[in-house]
Amino acid sequence: MPSYSPELNPDELLNHDVKANAVGRKRAKTKVEMIENVRRHLRRRQRQPAIIKRFFHEMHVAYAA
Repeated sequence: MPSYSPELNPDELLNHDVKANAVGRKRAKTKVEMIENVRRHLRRRQRQPAIIKRFFHEMHVAYAA
């Protein structure tokens, strides 16, 4: 694996999910509100392990599964 290859890292799929669904959908007015939105989204994802498992089955990160 190359020294820097974020597209091959399943963590980056979670980062994208957080940015698109926790930060992007509901614009926070304060830093505290943004932190609450991110935490709420990540707690929701903890209760949805099937979605997290899918991150590891994407074609370009399947090596990690």
